[in-house]
Amino acid sequence: MNSSISRQEALALLKKYNKEAFHIQHALTVEGVMRYFAAETGNGADEEYWGIVGLLHDIDFELYPEQHCVKAPELLREAGVSEDMIYSVCSHGYGLCCDLEPKHLMEKILFACDELTGIIGAAARMRPSKSVMDMELSSLKKKYKDKRFAAGCSREVIRSGAERLGWELDELLEKTILAMRSCEEAVNRELEAL
Repeated sequence: MNSSISRQEALALLKKYNKEAFHIQHALTVEGVMRYFAAETGNGADEEYWGIVGLLHDIDFELYPEQHCVKAPELLREAGVSEDMIYSVCSHGYGLCCDLEPKHLMEKILFACDELTGIIGAAARMRPSKSVMDMELSSLKKKYKDKRFAAGCSREVIRSGAERLGWELDELLEKTILAMRSCEEAVNRELEAL
């Protein structure tokens, strides 16, 4: 997997279409989560590619929410992003806003973790520490089971994502907490620099 765009170019592209700190934080978090999973699954050589896909996965969401994963290919092509990377970026919207099915392990992990990072992030903001560093699986599971909590994050997509990976739901939840711990400090530093 060769990145057709550098991380610096990808971040500039993200910022071109996303101004709200919330969207940028989500993109940086998913980037960090994807980098973590690249290393954890023995795909460290492709960490840059996995990370850039995570960074760009919601490129069109802030400005074009009704055209999510439909407008993205146009924006990404204009920037010279490869068709393989465009497919990977858009596949996270499978069944919701596009028909590009996640095929590769990286795409399946993005599909499974995107919504879940939203739930974990919301749960972390409610903690006294405002951090995932001290979050336990049992605490997350209580929030996850409450359908009113982070209601915009689809539990069905998360469950389906775990199944696609052949993982138990608890395994996905726990691994994603660890992935978010791995990048929380770097994401916070980058947000402060904006």
